[in-house]
Amino acid sequence: METKILNEQTIIYYFENEISRTTFNKVQHVVTYIEEQQLTSILEIVPSYRSIMLTIDTTVDVPKTVIAQLNIEALNLNSISKEMEQTRTINIPVLYGDEHGPDLEEVAQHNDLSIDEVVKIHSSNPYLIYLLGFMPGFPFLGGLSEKIHTPRRSEPRTKIPAGSVGIANNQTGLYPKQSPGGWQIIGQTPIDVFNINREPMCLYQPGDYIKFYSITQEEFEDIKKQQQNNTFDYERLVTIENGN
Repeated sequence: METKILNEQTIIYYFENEISRTTFNKVQHVVTYIEEQQLTSILEIVPSYRSIMLTIDTTVDVPKTVIAQLNIEALNLNSISKEMEQTRTINIPVLYGDEHGPDLEEVAQHNDLSIDEVVKIHSSNPYLIYLLGFMPGFPFLGGLSEKIHTPRRSEPRTKIPAGSVGIANNQTGLYPKQSPGGWQIIGQTPIDVFNINREPMCLYQPGDYIKFYSITQEEFEDIKKQQQNNTFDYERLVTIENGN
């Protein structure tokens, strides 16, 4: 691990230069440790794939003092397990292709695959949520098969519908709300994954997994209708499994 003082109010802790479950677990472990210290000098903790940024209230302390108080270098991070004791998977239904996934054919052609093969590969494995960013509830997911890696669109769209599921290089994710964006859109979920009027507002958090599964147009419309009528059971999307 490397510690850097970026400026008079910012500290960054860097971990291994890789996107992996092991690095993610170390980041989450240190974030929890920092929160438990309850230092009044820390205004904000921002974790990413392989780093943690701290914003410091310089009226309380300076970065060098905060680094000494936390003493993160003394933590035995190598003892942290690759797997979590318990995993939580959110199963997200997706209607792939056509107007819901206008770039599905492009992804298939880029990788010399059929459309059905892309859908099967994309929906075959759970994806770890490394972080939420870009907009509230947008999950950055790891574990996309190399078989369907596809570059971002050369021309971003000005409007991408809420629930759109996309691919950008080696990542996949979904747009919680309508937004501009440059990801290759391969499908759409009818699930309202982020809602400020619901508790919790977001259906998932970093450390959870997302597992996509394919649905029909009829199923898509039925789920939409259930949500509009407030009869949809969001708990049915969640699977919890014990780890080692």
